[in-house]
Amino acid sequence: MDKFKTLEPVRLHSSQGGRNAIAKKQLVQQQFIGRLPVDLHVLILTHLAVPDIPAYSRTNRALSQLTKDERIWSSRWFSLGIEQHDLSSLLDKVEARSKGRQGAKRASVPPTLPVDDEFGDFASADAFSAPQEEIGDFVGSFNGMALTPSIPVETKPTFRSMYMRAHNLLKPLTKALLAPSHLLLSSLFPPPSPALRDQSQILRLLSTFLSPTVQPLTSWQQLRTALRLAIDRFEANLLTEFDVADSKANEAGMREAAEASWEVWQGEGEWELGRVWAEKREIFYEQGKWDPLDNFTESGELAFDAMDELMTTVLAAVREHGARAVRVFPPESGALLSFADRLAVEVVGEYIAQLLTRAREISNVAFLQATAASFKESWRIVDALIAVAQQRSDSLVTRTKAEDVVYRMFETNMDEYLDEEIESLKYSFDAICRNWDKQTSQSSVSSTAPSSQQTRFLGSSNPALVKRNVLASFTDVLLLPVTIVPRVGAALQTGGTAAVQGIAMLNPQRWGGTAAMGRDGYSRDLELKSDQEDVLFELAGEEDGEKEENEKDRASLSSADRCTSALSVSTTATSTTATSTAPPSTDKLDLLLSLDVALELIHADRDALKRTETFAGYPGHYGHRVHETMEEEFILLLQTMSERHLVTGFSAATERMRAYKPAEHAETTSVAPLLQFFELVHVGDTIQSMVQVYFDKELAPRIDKTDFLNGVVREKKRFENALDDAVAAGLNAGTEVLMNQVEHIILTLTQPREYYPPDDAPPLELGPTRGCKESIKCLDKHCELLKGSTTKDVLEVFYQEVGWRLIAILQKHIKRQIISLAGGFQLIADLNAYHGFIASLKVPSITSEFSHLKMLGHVYVVDDAKDLAQIVRDVTRYGGAYRPEDIYEFIQRRADWKKIEKTVDKTMYNLSFKEDCVIC
Repeated sequence: MDKFKTLEPVRLHSSQGGRNAIAKKQLVQQQFIGRLPVDLHVLILTHLAVPDIPAYSRTNRALSQLTKDERIWSSRWFSLGIEQHDLSSLLDKVEARSKGRQGAKRASVPPTLPVDDEFGDFASADAFSAPQEEIGDFVGSFNGMALTPSIPVETKPTFRSMYMRAHNLLKPLTKALLAPSHLLLSSLFPPPSPALRDQSQILRLLSTFLSPTVQPLTSWQQLRTALRLAIDRFEANLLTEFDVADSKANEAGMREAAEASWEVWQGEGEWELGRVWAEKREIFYEQGKWDPLDNFTESGELAFDAMDELMTTVLAAVREHGARAVRVFPPESGALLSFADRLAVEVVGEYIAQLLTRAREISNVAFLQATAASFKESWRIVDALIAVAQQRSDSLVTRTKAEDVVYRMFETNMDEYLDEEIESLKYSFDAICRNWDKQTSQSSVSSTAPSSQQTRFLGSSNPALVKRNVLASFTDVLLLPVTIVPRVGAALQTGGTAAVQGIAMLNPQRWGGTAAMGRDGYSRDLELKSDQEDVLFELAGEEDGEKEENEKDRASLSSADRCTSALSVSTTATSTTATSTAPPSTDKLDLLLSLDVALELIHADRDALKRTETFAGYPGHYGHRVHETMEEEFILLLQTMSERHLVTGFSAATERMRAYKPAEHAETTSVAPLLQFFELVHVGDTIQSMVQVYFDKELAPRIDKTDFLNGVVREKKRFENALDDAVAAGLNAGTEVLMNQVEHIILTLTQPREYYPPDDAPPLELGPTRGCKESIKCLDKHCELLKGSTTKDVLEVFYQEVGWRLIAILQKHIKRQIISLAGGFQLIADLNAYHGFIASLKVPSITSEFSHLKMLGHVYVVDDAKDLAQIVRDVTRYGGAYRPEDIYEFIQRRADWKKIEKTVDKTMYNLSFKEDCVIC
């Protein structure tokens, strides 16, 4: 127990007084010299001129020891830049040259022993024996100091010792700066003169020595002014020597002068030698040889053969003069990039400015194409610079720096180009849509029916196959290479015109009736010959084997297209009754949408996108603008495609369908507006698929598809929703039209005594009536045509709507009939046929309802009234779909209802109205 010690309370948080005590303790521990802390003295000595340090050190012993602190001399040593510029060998050379002169002087001085003076080495100099020019400076410099003790203690030199050595070597050179200006260089470098590179390094070292950060002498400012004059005269001499060597193609002399000039250059402004060399290149004074207007043909079209010649000359200059710049100038000087910058701005940039000014006067399209093409041509400078820079491994010219040459040159054109790209695209979209609106308005008042030879999705035996082929060929179009720069005789135009030929493969005038309308757009040039009317896809440049295979595929597609179309019935009927019965408002609904228009819109957008894509590598601000412009171009496509074409077309089709009256048409087996609307759905679905393919190929690699806040992703979702809503609204109207047609068929084809045959009538065959068959045929035809043109969910909703409305029609139809026992079997046969059709749609909810409706037919074949009453009261028999009151209404349509009414009422309600009801 003796080992245990009582625990004492521990203060977890120190009080304010405790913190003050710690601060006072730290203050006491801080070292002071006089009333100032040591750190403050060090800071003063760091910024003090070297000649004033001895006076400061003689104040007391502590300060004399403090002057040896490394912090004071490290800043001065680094200010000399000896290690940074690798000038250590230069000091050795200076020391070797001065040894001869200093040896005699040191021999005349009596020998002395080093004494450890309390005031440091600064007291070892004799102020009275100092030369006149040293009065006021650090007297005697560091001449009498022993740089190292007799027994070396440390192997690594200190900053103080290194600076002392440099000071002692450079100070004698400053005496030459007191000579007249025309004798400065000869005084600094007396014969035999060192090499030019050594001279430049000495001048550079003197410039850092006589600097405000070092302040080695009292008169350093006057000496620095004289040194500046010496450097200017030295650079002028170097420039002369460089010109002489350049005129003689002496690259060795040029290199020596250039390296010496670069060493002595102070880094202020532009390097004069490199600038003068670049200015003397002949290419800067030959601009009159190239006329920017030669890039335009007489008709105002672009042909960049003239700029191609200019760029050939420019690239030759880059290879010739740039290669020499790489070999002659120091890599750090950036002479190659400086020359390329000047060449790009003064030659290529001015040429492009005049070219774009003329293109703007011609048209906006010409301006856009010329901008992208001129940038593409200018980009050839980058590859030339990289090839030239590779001649030297340490050229320091990266691809990024080479690209910046062209980017900087072209920046002046980017704002106008990007703004004009968007405005021009809007105008192009508006022109395409206005042209289409004009044609649809003309076709709506025309009494001419669509050509029966026009190929449609519904006219094919396999619409899905046609759609897949369209999308496959459209994908091939998007994969075609694009030529931006136009030249004379080239098959391709600028700005993504490979898409023009690619879209020609699709033959867009075969879609949407544009052949009959005579479009004024680009498809006017894509007309097929008479023997190619049935060709879906015209592939350019096919090999023999591929051509045969494609011809087989086309033959199969063409034969499928020649099959009897479900639409041909309505077309024939419309053409035969166009002068009398066919209302123009419900004709040609399938022409309200067009793949041709969609292709034109995508083509115009791809034109702009490919032009803008040329600048996709732009860095910084313009890089963001280019990316935003590309996104905005696609957003404009989606908005125009949705608001100006798809939604408008479906809305017009929906309104026209609502005006359809089945009684006004001779044909009863099909609904022409609905068939045409189904074709419209196929076209809309194909357009949506084309937009999806275009998005996947062109935009998806450039954006984050998972970013729901991205403008492209949001607009694409809005586009898809708008199309789905338009299709749903049209299908709702189409369903109403279809069921009106079905009701019309049932009313017109059902005979007056279909379910109440005369007693002398032949035995029933117990098959569906003609009205039932025709109505089922009509429903089956239209339901089948909708398959493959919309999603499974939309299709199921359509089937459900058809089923519910058909039940209502049949219930209404049954309540209009008088049904005998024999006719009841006929009704059951019809209900069985309706049930079979609905069961084929495979929609469970509607199938069960028709099963209950089929059971309802049994109330017309029960002979005994009491049994009939029991069937009516059995609510479980119909799965709860019909109440007894509902069934009571149906049995009232029996032909023998008057006979069995009392028995049924008494059995059901246990009363007789004639006996139990008394009116007073």
